[in-house]
Amino acid sequence: MKATQGVLPAVVVGGGPAGLMAAEALAAAGVAVDLYDAMPSVGRKFLLAGKGGLNLTHSEPMAAFVARYGAASERVARWLAVLGPQQLREWAKGLGIDTFVGSSGRIFPTDMKAAPLLRAWLQRLRARGVRLHMRHRWIGWGEGEEGVHALRFATPSGEIVVQARSVVLALGGASWARLGSDGAWLPWLAERGVAIAPLQPSNCGFDVERWSEHLRTRFAGAPLKNVALRIGSFAQRGEFVLTETGIEGSLVYAASSLLRDAIAAQGRAVAEIDLLPERSTAFVFDEVMRPRGSRSMSTHLKSRLGLDGAKAALLHELLPRERFADAAALAAAIKALTITLVKARPIDEAISSAGGVLLAELDEACMLKRMPGLFCAGEMLDWEAPTGGYLLTACFASGRRAGEGAVAYCAAS
Repeated sequence: MKATQGVLPAVVVGGGPAGLMAAEALAAAGVAVDLYDAMPSVGRKFLLAGKGGLNLTHSEPMAAFVARYGAASERVARWLAVLGPQQLREWAKGLGIDTFVGSSGRIFPTDMKAAPLLRAWLQRLRARGVRLHMRHRWIGWGEGEEGVHALRFATPSGEIVVQARSVVLALGGASWARLGSDGAWLPWLAERGVAIAPLQPSNCGFDVERWSEHLRTRFAGAPLKNVALRIGSFAQRGEFVLTETGIEGSLVYAASSLLRDAIAAQGRAVAEIDLLPERSTAFVFDEVMRPRGSRSMSTHLKSRLGLDGAKAALLHELLPRERFADAAALAAAIKALTITLVKARPIDEAISSAGGVLLAELDEACMLKRMPGLFCAGEMLDWEAPTGGYLLTACFASGRRAGEGAVAYCAAS
């Protein structure tokens, strides 16, 4: 094992959006920055997230935007005051990337791609002197001078120790481990007394106890569009997809924290699906009651209500056969079909993760109170949000806040 020469002013560990934004804040203030990442290149999860169109942020009013962060909304609001949705659009424009607001209110680059933005960003970071060290995996603490942080890294040429006066950790959670976010950092902070909430899947799919062979083989992968999902106080319209083991998709992701917490508390989560949210229960009842002659009930529902395909399959799967003969019960089920979910999908399949370093461990600059000069940002912190640009925005904003905190710490030390 060998040590790097001298003590560096600032080190960032993690090359995702939060780490890159922290590095940018430091470099913009004239602080020399060395960024270390375990992967061969930075921004791998960022690029994958943008594969189907980079949802950078969202255009909804700020109060509603902040509410998306649930229990962490008060702290996240202070990050967003530094770098909110509009400032993020302006930042992208400064990189030569124009954005637009889609029909759902989501904001995308005009070309929908992540790669051009990342290339322009890296070009600017390098021009400002940020040094990138790839294939450097943080593996814990080393021994160094008093008053500095010593970090051990595994590299292709062997283990090294890097010393720095200020360090920003932006190591991600534990989803998509193949892209670098594997949660390996937890014990190294825990051994220093940092309180950490267990990492859990967020924006994930859920399993039912068992689908029938018919639904599993005929309808796995089929979308249910224009439906509504209700659980507790949550009620939202959207779409989701049937899977071989349960359900997933944007509407399910939006409710994932409620579903996950209900399963943790009760062993299962019971939700209601409205298959026809644009129709009233009275309207559905009247259509079900119309004479159907020799037609089957399935044909009748398709003819009168347009209920077929995956929606009809799910109705037949979850509603006992005898209730199809009861018009009132059938109409009620179409408007409030009960589904019981028993397990979240594994964390590595999730879009993001919940849990991590408790926000109470940090001061307003995102510095660990018990480890002066060590800052944390991004998904490794204990907050979560639904998809729709909220995840990325908070990662960017927390990275900016931590980077600015590190600038102030460097100036004072």
